[in-house]
Formats: sequence, C-alpha cells, structure tokens
Amino acid sequence: MSERKKIVLAYSGGLDTSAMLHWLKETKGYDVICMTADVGQGEELSGLREKALSSGASDIFIVDLREEFVRDYVFPAIQANAVYEGYYMLGTALARPVIGKAMIDVANQVGAVAISHGATGKGNDQVRFELTGYALKPEIEVIAPWRTWPYKGRMDLINYCHKHNIEIEASAEKPYSMDRNLFHISFEGGVLEDPWFEPPEDMFRLTVDPTQAPDQAQTVEIGFEDGIPVTVDGERLGAVALLERCNELGGKHGVGRVDVVENRYVGIKSRGVYETPGGTLLYHAHRALEQIVLDREVMALRDELVPKFTKLLYNGYWFSPEMQHLLNFMRETQRGVTGVGRLKLYKGNCWITGRKAKNSLYNPEYSTFEADTVYNQADAEGFIKLNALRLKLNTYRDRAALVDPSEEVLQKVADMKAGFIE
Repeated sequence: MSERKKIVLAYSGGLDTSAMLHWLKETKGYDVICMTADVGQGEELSGLREKALSSGASDIFIVDLREEFVRDYVFPAIQANAVYEGYYMLGTALARPVIGKAMIDVANQVGAVAISHGATGKGNDQVRFELTGYALKPEIEVIAPWRTWPYKGRMDLINYCHKHNIEIEASAEKPYSMDRNLFHISFEGGVLEDPWFEPPEDMFRLTVDPTQAPDQAQTVEIGFEDGIPVTVDGERLGAVALLERCNELGGKHGVGRVDVVENRYVGIKSRGVYETPGGTLLYHAHRALEQIVLDREVMALRDELVPKFTKLLYNGYWFSPEMQHLLNFMRETQRGVTGVGRLKLYKGNCWITGRKAKNSLYNPEYSTFEADTVYNQADAEGFIKLNALRLKLNTYRDRAALVDPSEEVLQKVADMKAGFIE
C-alpha cells in the first residue's frame, strides 16, 4: 500500500476546519498535518492538539507568530500609512501572508505536497493564502474544500460532523463572523449583511462604547525610530507589548471603530465592521511626526504610492516583486522619521496635539508671522507671477476665442504663448 501524500491544513478547531480535516483524510486520502497560527486572536489554544489528533490528524504544529506578525507586517504597514479605501487598516489582510508563510514552512518541514485552508470561494482570503503559497513554493498544490466539496453552508457541515462523530461546538446560525488578531478584530456576515443594520453594541470586543468612555480626555505620546513605533509615554516596549498597550489605551476611549462597505478583489462589495484601536493611535502619531520630518516632495511621492501599496496588500500580493520594491521604498522614506507624536483621546476621537523631532524640517525662523531676517517676502511676487503665467495664458486664449475665434486671432494667441508678442 503506497504512503499517503501529506497536506498541511490551516486549522482552528472550529466547525469548518474540523470537517475539513476528516474530509481531506477520508475522502481525499491525504495524511493531514494541522497548523495553527497564533497571531494574537485571543482564543484558547490549549486542547487543540488533542482535538486535532483525535479527529485524525497525524500531527499538529501550533506556531507563535505574534512577534513576527507585528514586527514584519504591521509595523511596515504603519510606516506606509496603509489604509484601504479610506477606512480599513488591513488587519485581516496583514495576517494572511504571515500565516501562509508558516504553512509553507511546515510543509517544507514535513515534506507535504499540498496545503489547505478554510476560506470560501467568495472572499479575499483564498487569494491571499494561495498567492503566498505559490510565491514561496511554486510546486505546492492547493486544496480549497469550499470550492470543491458538495457542502453549501454551516448546517451541511454540522450534519457532516454529527454523521462522522466529529466533536464540534457550533450552533446552526451565528449572528456574524469574527476574525481577530493583535492588530484588530473584524465582523462580517449574518446580520451585518444588511448595510443599513446598525451593529449591536454587545458585538464589540476591543473598544468601549464611545458614549460610555471616560469623561476625562487622556494624552498619549508615541515615539518612533525610522518610522517604527518604539515607545509609549516614554516607556520602551517590544513590538507585541507596544501594540497591546496602544490597543488598551485606544480601546478604553472607544477609538478605532469603523463601518465600511469595501470592494473585495473578486468583485463583490462586502460590509465589514472593524476595531483597530492601537493601529489608529499609531497611524495618527506617525503622521504627526512625518509632518515635521519628511520633505514635502518625498511625502507627496510616498502618498501617491500608498493606494498601490494598500491594494497589493489587500489583494494578497505581499510576496510579489512589486511589493518588495514598494516595501524597500517605504522603508527608505522612513529614515530619520524619529521623534514623538502626541495625541489626545476622548470618547471615540483621536487627534494630534503635538510632534517633536531632533531632525525636524520645521524652522520657526522661517515660519513665524513676526519679523524675521531670513525670508524676503518680496521674493514671493516673482514666484507667484511665474506660477500664474499658464493660468493667464489659458484665460487669454479662451477670451479671444469667445470674442473672435478667427484664424488671425488664434494665431496671435499662439504667438503670444510662444513668446513672440509681449
């Protein structure tokens, strides 16, 4: 009897992946190795090993990815000020490449020929996991059960698990689905599929109701080195601890809630509700610092590329060559973005109240409205006239065409623009 081919399954122990473990082994004939990624989802990971092995897995790897996730994915996104379609700070999208990479690492370690995941055929995660897999191990096979098996929904899977005596904890219907990591928590599906439906207050996990937040505002100072957050209120913290501290501060004041209908890569509009308290603080503090450190044209060029960066990230192209070039560019722009951004938090609001840096480009001698000896205001006249020249020429042309659009007049205007006539 030939040895079974090995497959690595991204395993949570929930309804979907519990059914998939059994299906991959008994229906598809694979030797299933489970991989559970800890990206700070806050779920109880104890007992997963026993459950996976009792359900038919030959082994399970529980991988702590928290430090790598924050250091190598979240913080580079903060450096780039990455926000998708104006609202979404990409918490789920950022976690997928680090999880996908871990799946490939496990596949290489155990000699697996395939990977499998619980993403549906409608969403973004299938793309993100599989693009990561193919980029890092081109010969890998991918089995996506939701695209191939005959089961259509949660009730089908519940019946499947009952039929095969698979231990599950699932009801026939949940009001919405959640996905959590250290950077954020997302809610979608179920009652939230109605874009007019207001999310229930008891849904939120990371932030208090802004109307019930403290009546006293709180100030927080976040320090950066080369665009990477390193301190909170003067205390130096590791990547995970710093993000957790910011989550605590922002959540306490109801900061970081967004409700958005976004455009999925597959072409479907999807309503998502997100909590990103710590990320919201980091974003605003970082922008505050950049305002005094970054050159105007460098900032403008970087900001032109942010939509491209966020689109690649959202669509799953973290390990593409173009993304690697963009990451290098973003990292280069952040050299010297070192200093402190100060924020005030109050009942769901987060606003900038100050920024400081040793290598600031802000020079009070030039910026002052009082008397100075370094700036000649008369120079502005020529600057303005030169910049107004094209505006004047456009008006001359349009005025002449309205009065007498003859060839002679048009030629005169053309000559004027060419500098032949004063």
